[in-house]
Amino acid sequence: MDDILGLFVIGFDGQVLPSDVAEKLARGLAGVTLFKRNISDRLQVVELCRAIRVAAKPSGLSPIIAVDQEGGRVQRLRDIGPRFPAMREVVDPGAVGMAIGRELADLGFNLDFAPVLDVDSNPRNPIIGDRSFSADPDVAGAMATGFFQGLAVAGIAGCGKHFPGHGDASADSHLELPVIDADLEILMNRELKPFARAVQSGFKMFMTAHCLFPAIDPVHPATLSPAFIKPLLRGRLGFDGVVITDDLGMKAVSDRYPPDKVVELGVGAGIDLFLHCGVQGEAALLMSAMESLVASGTISFKELEISIARVRRFRAGLC
Repeated sequence: MDDILGLFVIGFDGQVLPSDVAEKLARGLAGVTLFKRNISDRLQVVELCRAIRVAAKPSGLSPIIAVDQEGGRVQRLRDIGPRFPAMREVVDPGAVGMAIGRELADLGFNLDFAPVLDVDSNPRNPIIGDRSFSADPDVAGAMATGFFQGLAVAGIAGCGKHFPGHGDASADSHLELPVIDADLEILMNRELKPFARAVQSGFKMFMTAHCLFPAIDPVHPATLSPAFIKPLLRGRLGFDGVVITDDLGMKAVSDRYPPDKVVELGVGAGIDLFLHCGVQGEAALLMSAMESLVASGTISFKELEISIARVRRFRAGLC
């Protein structure tokens, strides 16, 4: 079970590290992500991040301490530090990435769920919009890479999102399952271009999109589909880093799949890390489902060992 804990990143309630999360960190839980509900002031965040690191010491690896700090609409630390522009408004992405990275490092974080690599290909998109650097795939890739490099200078890991591209959605995956009418040719010539550049530029983590692409897989969203991570991201683009899900508490997934199917399909799709940002009990259900499916032989532990090794390599490089 301890090895299986290393395949999960979770959220929690409150501004103090819960004892059960601390216990999981000690046994190998990959890490946690913080939200506004976990934040009151700078000193409290510093102390919370320190407590997370102390709790994880018995595991022998740095815990992932993540936050969504993109700028614009998505910056969880807006009330305790400087505010940053939306990605669409950024002129010097390297400087902004470095400024955000230094802020995160000062507080004790080591991973930013940014930059957005999505191409702003649908002006009616309710969830991406100015979170995207550009409607031009080449510009989006170049700007996101600059942002990522700025984070790295400050000692913060970046996570490119949302593979294979959330920009052409016309629905919010927090609330429903977006359906994107793009075939593989369109993806290769538009959505995947920033990801290809990101792979070449040294990104070590990508987050998936809870979007359905019927022309490629009419049944499962990209996060849980066998048609995207292994053949495209790993096969065509040559990525060998960590693939993390978007929040599995989002309705695009949680309204459609029970925990056991999320885990089974996710492993089959090529997911390395399962992210659940909401209620701790729901994250625990995913962990229990993983343990049961391994025990029953439905999921081969040998298959998980590849992901366990990737996550350990990633965590070994964290500050």
